[in-house]
Amino acid sequence: MSLKILALTAAFAFAAPALVQEALAQDKPMHMNQDMPMHTDMQMDMSKPVGNQGPSIQAFAEANAKMHKDMAIEMTGDTDADFVRSMIPHHQGAIDMAKIELQYGKDPNIRKLAETVIKAQEAEIADMNAWLKAHGK
Repeated sequence: MSLKILALTAAFAFAAPALVQEALAQDKPMHMNQDMPMHTDMQMDMSKPVGNQGPSIQAFAEANAKMHKDMAIEMTGDTDADFVRSMIPHHQGAIDMAKIELQYGKDPNIRKLAETVIKAQEAEIADMNAWLKAHGK
């Protein structure tokens, strides 16, 4: 399996619990004046997830919230630069989540995967920063 596919798989694996939690929340019955849907201009604070929170859950929520905040860049219309500027915080988010795995995770295979993700994503961030610098972005 190539390193990039492995890194992407890890990134999606770290995002899956949040997606499942969101899907489950949408299956609950709605009660008038109690469970009104949020307006599209209101965003949930993902740094404060609901329910029983262990330290790793809180850490993942904070890393995810930071990543999404940092990915909200002002688009310039320069597709290449916009892509790179968006991907840098995305990759940093993967690094942050992999470090959480190393701090709290126990499975040796997943810990090894986290180490691989960190190494690959750091190299790609360096490449993207070099591209931005070389192109005066």
